[in-house]
Amino acid sequence: MADWGSKYTAWAPRIYFFLIFLQIPLFRVPCRSGMCTTPMEVTSSQLIASEIFPANVVKAMIYPGAVAHGLVKNMTVPSWNYLFNIYNLTDAKEYSPVADLQRLEVLAGSYFSVAGALVGLLKPGRMSMFGTLLLIWGLVKEGILGKPVNTDPATAVFVYPTMLIALVCAFSSINYTKPKRSSTVRPVAKPMPGSSKSKLR
Repeated sequence: MADWGSKYTAWAPRIYFFLIFLQIPLFRVPCRSGMCTTPMEVTSSQLIASEIFPANVVKAMIYPGAVAHGLVKNMTVPSWNYLFNIYNLTDAKEYSPVADLQRLEVLAGSYFSVAGALVGLLKPGRMSMFGTLLLIWGLVKEGILGKPVNTDPATAVFVYPTMLIALVCAFSSINYTKPKRSSTVRPVAKPMPGSSKSKLR
């Protein structure tokens, strides 16, 4: 069982990476570009609107998921030049930021989830867990507490079962084992036969 647990802990960051970068739907929430179903869509729409990164960097982030969706739906590879049209990001800077500002937990959780998925391949840590928990809290706050208020059923918040997989992978990516201390006993130095201590005996 210990070997199985260690193997799963090693694979958990990779599964989480594929969930995020292949853009497997985790939720449905209104965002700056319309309706977003993945942390990558929320993050990319905000990055384009704020112009933090160049457009080609954002395209490189969303391209793996676009290819995966294109192959699954109609066995075609989307064009690099039309990526922003597919994700409705062409005029993202002109869209109202109210949707993102009302859901700061979802926005921050998406940032942490994308960054944690990328960093987790090199060194698994707690960033993915924080991002996933922020996402869940933001979705629960709107779905149960009704903040912000949403009266349109077409734009209602929805959580897919794949969110549970992301949560389990995020928690499993953390290495809880502490390094063991060395239990070797240091040898006690004995006096040399010709030393003063041996002469006093």
